Amino acid sequence: MTRPYAEVIGDPIAQSKSPAIHGFWLAKLGIDADYRAHHVRPENLADYIAARRADPLWRGCNVTMPHKQAVMALVDRIEAPADVIGAVNTVMAQGDGTLAGTNTDAAGFLEPLTQELAQTHYFRMARIIGTGGAARAIITALAGQGFTLVVAGRDPDKARALLDELAPKGEHHAINLAHFADPTDFPFDDREGCCDLVVNATSLGMAGQPPLVFDWSHAPPRAIAYDIVTHPLETPLLQAARAAGHHTIDGLSMLIGQAAVAFERFFGQPAPREHDAELRRILTQ
Repeated sequence: MTRPYAEVIGDPIAQSKSPAIHGFWLAKLGIDADYRAHHVRPENLADYIAARRADPLWRGCNVTMPHKQAVMALVDRIEAPADVIGAVNTVMAQGDGTLAGTNTDAAGFLEPLTQELAQTHYFRMARIIGTGGAARAIITALAGQGFTLVVAGRDPDKARALLDELAPKGEHHAINLAHFADPTDFPFDDREGCCDLVVNATSLGMAGQPPLVFDWSHAPPRAIAYDIVTHPLETPLLQAARAAGHHTIDGLSMLIGQAAVAFERFFGQPAPREHDAELRRILTQ
């Protein structure tokens, strides 16, 4: 390897779309650098970071499951908002032998909601499914945007602990994931002027995983369904949401958004977002 490079690490990692995203942007900008995927098992994470720290060509790495929290102890500085979220998804070489960790998931998650959040709402509520690393970023991001949160997980106590840690202000709720599986006849009031989200922050619905069981009677009219799963892009949750008349946001939106923040940190130039439509076509072939 004789060119600067960055990577994405995880276990597993073969399914990652990050090399295709960053490679597309590098080519568009004519930057002489590489971006690749590297499989790192949990027991090898410390050795991986130590080896890359000593490589002057390494610009950093994106961090995916299951390393987002474990990697925090292996870097020299934690930047906002990773310090609040309690998870790092991007590690950057600083040029002086030190490493900084940050989190681009929150910014990436909010990006496709920019137009919606620019409006004034009487009330904002988000039903968030999941209690893992991605959920931490999403809880932090939405609490900062004035949402009342309902966090659902297999362990409601863990969901409650996350809310107490990440969103201590506000009337938030923690419930069992099974609550959303059965139909409800709850009479939603007039939601005009409100913003309602249903977010899947788990791997449920991903290829090889069980589907997320969510009955759309739990969401008020005009809610937005947001699924962070990227494979498949059209998950059963989004299909059911669209059939029920809800607007949908797929996982590529967050993935591309968070990647753009990391790309600029790795390679010193903004990602060429004017090519997003072409990039999405490539990623969905």
